[in-house]
Formats: sequence, structure tokens, C-alpha cells
Amino acid sequence: MKHVLIVEDVSETRNWLGDVARAAFPECTTTMTDSLRAGRAAVDRFVFDLALIDLGLPDGNGLDLLSYIRRSGAPTLGVVTTVMADDANIVAALSRGASGYLLKEQPAERIVQQLTQLAEGIPALSPSIARRIMEHFRRTGPVSEESSTLSAREREVLAFISRGLRNVDVAETLGLSESTVASHLKSIYRKLGISSRAEASWHATRMGLAPGD
Repeated sequence: MKHVLIVEDVSETRNWLGDVARAAFPECTTTMTDSLRAGRAAVDRFVFDLALIDLGLPDGNGLDLLSYIRRSGAPTLGVVTTVMADDANIVAALSRGASGYLLKEQPAERIVQQLTQLAEGIPALSPSIARRIMEHFRRTGPVSEESSTLSAREREVLAFISRGLRNVDVAETLGLSESTVASHLKSIYRKLGISSRAEASWHATRMGLAPGD
């Protein structure tokens, strides 16, 4: 990895990640930005080998930068570096082409090792993230089976719920009553064996219903 982009809004963390990147790839140069907008501008100006991307940026979500890089066709490996370890963000990142998902709470030496493995084609995953991915896929069945259990209207409701819309907003968008949306949501939860909107968003992403691509 010769050229590394770091997108992180906290200056101390940004510098720390710069040290981590240089420890993993001693010959690399680092470009540091602190926002989604600056990250996009950097990608427009230069082709990076690796991008370390925080999710919680002041002007948006780092997931959008992952999608932006993928749409650009650049060979950049995008790795999420974050403190957020929820299933929805993990799956969303991987579905948008992330080559890794690292928790910043780890010791620097471990992150250096995980980044170094990227050069060997090994995804950079924190151990706890790898376990969550395995557990989630173990709990969920094949996508085709999930998808076929939902009606067309339930898939519509699920798609809007995954965008963060409230029941009342979904009802207005689809021309339904709020109680009807609640009924569809209850049926979705039962069919998918879930109990939260975060899990619903995760399933929507797997089924190709989530926005962003």
C-alpha cells in the first residue's frame, strides 16, 4: 500500500491512524481529511490504495464514501475504522464494498497486523466483528428464503423502515393508515424472526432493499 487516505474528524485519532498506517506500510504516504466532503474531494483528485474511513463524520456517514469509491471504479480498498459495532453498520459497510471493519478500541499493534494482512487478500476484521458476522449469518437463512416469505407490500414497508422512516412517514408515503403499516411491520418481524428496526435494516440490506447502491 503506497498511498493511504484517512477520513477521521477527531484530530488525535486521525494522527493515531496515520501512525498505524505508516507502521503497517512503512513506505506509504498518508492523506488526511476530516469530513465526508473532503474525503470525496480527495478521491476525485487521487487514486488511493487504501482508505481508512470513520462512519460518524460531521457532514455525513462514512458509508456514503465507501459507495462513492466503489462507483468511481477506483481500486481503493476501503476499511471502516470506527467505534460502532452494530450489525446494521457492519453489514451495510460490507455490502458497499468494504474490505475490512476495524474497531478503534483495539491496540495499535493489532490494527497494524490486520492492515498488513490486506496485502495478502485477507479482510481486515476485528475479531469481535468477525464473530458477529458469523453469528448473524448463522441466525439468518438464505436470502432467497427470507425474500420469498415477505409479500410485495411488506418488502416495500421494510425498504422504507430501513431508511429510518417512522411508521407515520411510511404510511403517508405508501398511502396507508399508520395501523396498517404497524401490522405489516409486525408480520415482517415475525417472518424474519427479529425484534428491532436495526435488525430490519440489516435484513433489508441483505435483500437488496436498502438505499445507497
